Amino acid sequence: MLKEIIIAFQAYYKAHQFIKKYKLWKWILVPGILYALLFMVSMYYFGHTCNNFIEWLSLETGLKTWLDKMNNGFLGFLFTLGSLMIWLIMMLFYFSLFKYIFLVIGSPIFSFLSEKTEAIMEGVIYPFSPLQLVKDIFRGTRIASRNVVWQSVYELSIFIVSPIPIAGWLTPFMAVLIECYYYGFSMLDYSMERNHKSTSESIAFIGRHKGLAIGNGMVFYAMHLIPVVGWVLAPTYSVVAATISLIAVRDEGIESAVVKE
Repeated sequence: MLKEIIIAFQAYYKAHQFIKKYKLWKWILVPGILYALLFMVSMYYFGHTCNNFIEWLSLETGLKTWLDKMNNGFLGFLFTLGSLMIWLIMMLFYFSLFKYIFLVIGSPIFSFLSEKTEAIMEGVIYPFSPLQLVKDIFRGTRIASRNVVWQSVYELSIFIVSPIPIAGWLTPFMAVLIECYYYGFSMLDYSMERNHKSTSESIAFIGRHKGLAIGNGMVFYAMHLIPVVGWVLAPTYSVVAATISLIAVRDEGIESAVVKE
């Protein structure tokens, strides 16, 4: 899996060179700017919602009143740390919902970018088909819906554990790994659909190559640490990188029959 994660990391650098070489900036910047604007607004309101929920929860359960009576610095530290873990998990969950909504909205552009990347790299032409575009949109919606359901199940379990001292401190990292996997899954599936792989075949293949999905998602999330520029480039770079990483895996002879007919 480590090798596949490295391939996914390297694919982002190759994606940058590819985008520059073939002047794909209009397909990168337009959806990217829209994504960045929606990201800033949604995260602002999500953050306030999380703060209000944690405050409400601590008051309703009587935990804050009990801590005030105890006046114990260590217990206060554990409460603050537990609140931070809950806040981080909730923010990841909110971001996940936002991300999947954008995946559905942007599926025509993401599908086009994945197709154009493969067409240039493979020297083939994919004729435009309105029917195929509609199928791609429905496929992307189904995959996004499936992923958000499974991801929510896992993250709900993590949320329950998050207030527990020590064990709960690891939950944000577990949540991030799950987020990375399912986001990368969505990016890789565009290529699987174009190569006439069913949803079940796509699930099976990506399940065997989790490193590609996790690596793709990790760089996507890391790019959000770069204000504005990273937010603009992250979503479209990730789909180009996912396509490049699948071609790299195929060229290395790893399950070539599954990746390409």
